[in-house]
Amino acid sequence: MPGPEESSTVNASLTPESGSLYVVATPLGNLADISKRAISILDNVSLIACEDTRVSGKLLSKLGIENRTVSYHDNNERSMAPKLAEELAQGKSIALISDAGTPGLSDPGFRLTRECRKQGIPVVPVPGPCA
Repeated sequence: MPGPEESSTVNASLTPESGSLYVVATPLGNLADISKRAISILDNVSLIACEDTRVSGKLLSKLGIENRTVSYHDNNERSMAPKLAEELAQGKSIALISDAGTPGLSDPGFRLTRECRKQGIPVVPVPGPCA
């Protein structure tokens, strides 16, 4: 059984830190596959950057999350990555999600994570399903 310090560390990871980018895994088909931590992060970040806001909107609605979303996809990531990095630098917390699985090299997100690393902005993985 974890002690009080370990318990608070576990709980702290459920709350997003200001100025951090969270790369959040989303279900590949079964809503029950999403983690409690992913739900908490999505519910509490300042902004959710989505590959497709229509797809993500359905997922977020099913999870009872009413959070601000912005489109972040292949066609706009060159212009959006610096804008989102600036919001992170100003202290906002942002979750990055793809339509299914974990955003990575084949999904939008590479430019944003690279820009964050370049600027020293924390990039925090929230693991789960991956394609």
